[in-house]
Amino acid sequence: MKTKTILTIGLTSALTVLTACKQSTSPADNPLLQESSLPFGAPDFSQIQPAHYLPAIEAGMAQQRENIARITANEEEPTFENTVLAYEESGLLLSRVSRIFFALTNADKTPEIADIEKKVTPMLTDLENEIAFNKQLFERIKYVYDHQRDALQGEDLRLLDETYKYFVRKGALLPDEQMARMKEINLRISDLQQQWGDQLPEATNDAVVWVESKDELAGLSEADIAQCKQDAESRGSKAPYCIVIVNTTQQAILASLDNRDLRRRVFEASIHRADGTNKHNTFPIVTEMARLRAEQAQLMGYKDYASYSLENTMAQTSDNVYSFLKNLIKAYTPKAEAETRAIEEYAKRLTPGLDQLQPYDRFYYSAKMKKEQLSISDDEVKPYFNVDSVQKNGVFYAANRAYGLTFKERTDIPTYHPDMKVFEVVDRNGQSIALFYSDYFRRPTKRGGAWMDEFAKQSHQRHQLPIVFNVCNYAKAPDGQPSLLTWDEVTTMFHEFGHALHGILSQCQYDKLSGTEVARDFVEMPSQFNESFASIPEIFDHYARHAETGQPMPADLKERMLSSINFQPCYALGENLAATCLDMAWHVLPINKVPTAEQASAFETEALRQVGLLNPQIPPRYSTSYFNHIWSSGYAAGYYSYLWTEVLAVNVADVFAKRGPLKPETGQDFRDKILSRGNTGDLMQMFSDFTGMPSPDASALLKARGL
Repeated sequence: MKTKTILTIGLTSALTVLTACKQSTSPADNPLLQESSLPFGAPDFSQIQPAHYLPAIEAGMAQQRENIARITANEEEPTFENTVLAYEESGLLLSRVSRIFFALTNADKTPEIADIEKKVTPMLTDLENEIAFNKQLFERIKYVYDHQRDALQGEDLRLLDETYKYFVRKGALLPDEQMARMKEINLRISDLQQQWGDQLPEATNDAVVWVESKDELAGLSEADIAQCKQDAESRGSKAPYCIVIVNTTQQAILASLDNRDLRRRVFEASIHRADGTNKHNTFPIVTEMARLRAEQAQLMGYKDYASYSLENTMAQTSDNVYSFLKNLIKAYTPKAEAETRAIEEYAKRLTPGLDQLQPYDRFYYSAKMKKEQLSISDDEVKPYFNVDSVQKNGVFYAANRAYGLTFKERTDIPTYHPDMKVFEVVDRNGQSIALFYSDYFRRPTKRGGAWMDEFAKQSHQRHQLPIVFNVCNYAKAPDGQPSLLTWDEVTTMFHEFGHALHGILSQCQYDKLSGTEVARDFVEMPSQFNESFASIPEIFDHYARHAETGQPMPADLKERMLSSINFQPCYALGENLAATCLDMAWHVLPINKVPTAEQASAFETEALRQVGLLNPQIPPRYSTSYFNHIWSSGYAAGYYSYLWTEVLAVNVADVFAKRGPLKPETGQDFRDKILSRGNTGDLMQMFSDFTGMPSPDASALLKARGL
């Protein structure tokens, strides 16, 4: 009854504030201010217009302010129900609307959406500051924490702990002067991240390499050439063809381009996209943000931002992260040097008179070397990786075999872009448990990379089933042709769907604890583990079918393809290690050691040299000036988590392999002990409960990577 009362108050509050909001449409005409009539409460994108977002966000903010005021005005003794739970449920409307809006700012940022984002971002930061530093609210939460914590258990206890910890880590215990400064810092960082979010996609789009003749594209398949033509047409046809730059440093297309000068142009366009060598320069944003983060940490009593950030993770300290990285670097370095020498010798033998091998040559000669030694190339296998087959016959089939899920396409549910697909997720008992959206093809309005997010998170408290989506940046083939993927893109789809499963299979009471609401160095484990299904023979045979004939990949080609997965494995590990060490280098700096924008490039070079990773043949996967993970996506001092969780994922995959990777009992056990539990318990204990291991075995990582 108390829960129902809180929810009723929230809805009543929303109705009372709507008319007070300055809006271009009335509440009755704004679909974001009404409960959706679609299945699961899915957003009705057939009705939502850009003009609806700002008034809906303003209404949501007003509702939350009123609900917070009601909590702080309550004269009754603070309790879990009237304070912690009431706070958890205080922003229902704002949460619903903002999740929909920010999905678009990442995946379909039109000029209209970008303009609205500029307006709402500082407003939302103000509200976050206002709540985080609300002394009356925190006093009530602290009272519950100090006086009633021992009486709570399960998810109630976890919610109290996470809520209290959130306020403390935001600075609720700071003196007034320091609290005021923290508010200023939060606002400025929010503004800088907004600038980053505007500038980096524009820089990446502008980095496109225009090509005047088909002859320059020698080495590409006819399908890839057609893609370059289509990309040029979609970007204004400044030349007959163009090569689009993706978010990572290296570009996959370099493996095929025979024209060395064009390879150079593509690589340089990628690595210099935002470093000030053209009109785009993110270094002023980077260096100011690094200084502000260092100051945040100092205000909170930590020696640097990494120490502040890592306290709330499995790794806990920067010393632990560096110890983990140094062990990997030590094992990796001699093998990387041998791998590089082998490629250089091969390249000079293949191309007499070749001067020093350049980073833009690495993929090209590596691909030729792989074809010669293993008789395999991307062009040979891509026809068997049709995007639709990989999704339905691979990703979905694996989820069916492991977890008993089936996926029913819903063409009656509107999407924000025509390329999207929607699926109803049905459990083995016939019960519908989630909606899943996929948005796989690149476009100029979408930021680079691949990710998972949610329009609505699972919550028993809110009677809400999860509405989850995956976004990727695959090339969409011209009309009438199948869209084909590389092996790396295949594993990316499996990876992102691993995140989706973490949300889809969640069974938690509270929104704040459900699904992927876990530490950064745990959240990537289910996704990296899910990649292992891509190469399980039964799964592989089910999706790896020729796009035109439907025939399975021939046994000989399959054997060669799977044996090539770990061909020259040092590159992938090295670029990840380099990016990870760059992230740490920026975030272990005290304020007075942060370089200026003019010094940032030299700082990156020196940081890599100091850890032994300054290898021109293996540049960082992301350079500082376009490292979106750490400057905008919540991975500051946390990019190490991809390697850290890969250890956990390999350990989990080993358990699956021993028990039977497609046995329902194995999948159900993983589902019960990890995927369904969100952040409701100790994460290491969850890992141990499933694997039977007291701690992760890091040596398994090198073995899994063929090292």
